[in-house]
Amino acid sequence: MATYVMLTRLSPEALTRPEAVKDLNKRVEDRIRKECPGVKWVSNYAVLGPCDYLDIFEAPDADTATKVALLVRSLGHATTETWIATPWERFLSLAESLK
Repeated sequence: MATYVMLTRLSPEALTRPEAVKDLNKRVEDRIRKECPGVKWVSNYAVLGPCDYLDIFEAPDADTATKVALLVRSLGHATTETWIATPWERFLSLAESLK
């Protein structure tokens, strides 16, 4: 499985009340679990800066990772940016293979 890093920025409408964050997170988790059963969530972080959250997850392919981002966007009143993350040792191996 590939590892993906997703940055999420919520719209102001998504946070109209303090408990909205927990409710929204539950809805997103349930939907991803149902629609993307092959996804494994690695970790979540609230971050300071232009984005609100940083999530790390594993998905079997890019299509599944795209579905995750689409679900977050549709349910979370959010924008996302998603990157594939290559483990350092794998990166070095790929670089060495270019000789």
